[in-house]
This record gives sequence, C-alpha cells and structure tokens, in this order.
Amino acid sequence: MVEFNLPANSKVQKGKRFEASATAQRKREFHIYRWNQDDDCNPKVDVYEIDLDQCGPMVLDALIKIKNEIDPGLTFRRSCREGICGSCSMNIDGTNSLACTTAIEDCRSGPIAVYPLPHMTVVKDLVVDFEHFYAQYASIKPWLQSDTPTPAGKERLQSREDRFKLDGLYECILCACCSTSCPSYWWNSEKFLGPAILLQAYRWLIDSRDDTAGERLDMLEDSFRLYRCHTIMNCVNACPRGLNPAQAIGEIKKMLVERQI
Repeated sequence: MVEFNLPANSKVQKGKRFEASATAQRKREFHIYRWNQDDDCNPKVDVYEIDLDQCGPMVLDALIKIKNEIDPGLTFRRSCREGICGSCSMNIDGTNSLACTTAIEDCRSGPIAVYPLPHMTVVKDLVVDFEHFYAQYASIKPWLQSDTPTPAGKERLQSREDRFKLDGLYECILCACCSTSCPSYWWNSEKFLGPAILLQAYRWLIDSRDDTAGERLDMLEDSFRLYRCHTIMNCVNACPRGLNPAQAIGEIKKMLVERQI
C-alpha cells in the first residue's frame, strides 16, 4: 500500500470554536478554512456556531454575520449579493458555488464546510489569487474586433437570430467555479485555458459582428489550450448560472474540424 507523507505545513489544523448563545433555538455549524501568510502557521479550520433565527438565509449572510459580530478577521470577497458579480465564489459543502446564491437550508445536514476555490493560490482565508485566471481571459482578446467601420453615429447591428446565438454565453460572470472544478485545469492550468475562458472564447467566435474568427481559432488550436478538455462535465455541474462550458468547447472543436474540410 502506497503511503503519502505530506509536508508538515500542508496539514490543516484544528482552529478555534465560537459557540452561539445558549438560548439559540436553531443552530448551525460553519467550518471555515483560515490561513494568513503573515502568521507563518499552518492553515486551520475554525468552527462558528450560528443562530439561524438571527441570520439571513444565504451562506453569505452567515459569513457577514461572523465577520461583523464574531470574528472581524475573517476575510472573503463579496459585492452584489445577487449572483451577478461572481466575487463570492468559494467551495461550499464540497461544491464550487456563490455564497450569495447558496441557501443555508439547501446544504446537507450537519456542519457546512466553507473553503476557498480549489487549486488556486490562497491570499488569505477564502480569498484566492485570480491573476493567472484573468491573464488567460485577456489572452483570448475578449472584445469585438472588426475591420468594417461603424456607420457614423450608429450601432454595429446584428440580426435577432445572430443575437440569440450568444444566449448561454454572455451570462458568464467569470467566477471561476467551473474552471476550478475541472481536473484537467488542476493538472494543466499553466497551459490549458479551462472551461470559463473557452466559453468566453466561443462567445466571440460566433459573434456576427466580429471579423477575426480565423485568428481566434489559430490561437486556440493547441494541444494544451483547448484539447486538454476531456469532457468530464464537472464544469456544467458547478456553474452557478446554469451554463454549459463543455458544449461551448465542443463547438470550438467542431469549428476547427470544419475549417480543415
């Protein structure tokens, strides 16, 4: 039997426990990952007991309550609270999702584990470094490119049919839930663009107002950038917006095959 010996500083330790008031009728435990590089300590998991009768319905409400009333040092990102900005993406109850749209009651019974997105460099607690992810996004040139001049004072128009082709693509909020749930991205994130970025790439490939489909396909035709997708489908299950990155990646592959015929 193979044994793996982890470095001492990689082992998650037991942290502090914060209990709710003895008078609380409905209690729920949140086991939250904590790490601060300035402390030079192992990561730990702190346990917070929350009175659900004194808390909003979403996981984000619980995190805000903890930060405001129990532990001001807890660090996480949040902004819109409506599932639009993607700031509060994290791993909740074993699934990548948005804290603002994940209801506490929808989590499995027992303690709710809250961790940062997997396979991302942790900055502090639940905050991860998106620098590489955003650099990959910039690499696909996510803006309209056209040599055709726009009529003076007018918009660059497209038909209703062409506009409908963008449905299921433009809604991506770049929360990285899909990419960080993909084993291929875990193993090859330096070269494989991942589900989120490839879905965004397809969005520009099929935009009828863009004139650079050929150049965009040339950039994607690479054994790592595109073809490290093995259709595992974790991305589809993880997307909080209900999008289908795997289908978009399949369509890109079809476009590459068709242009060779």
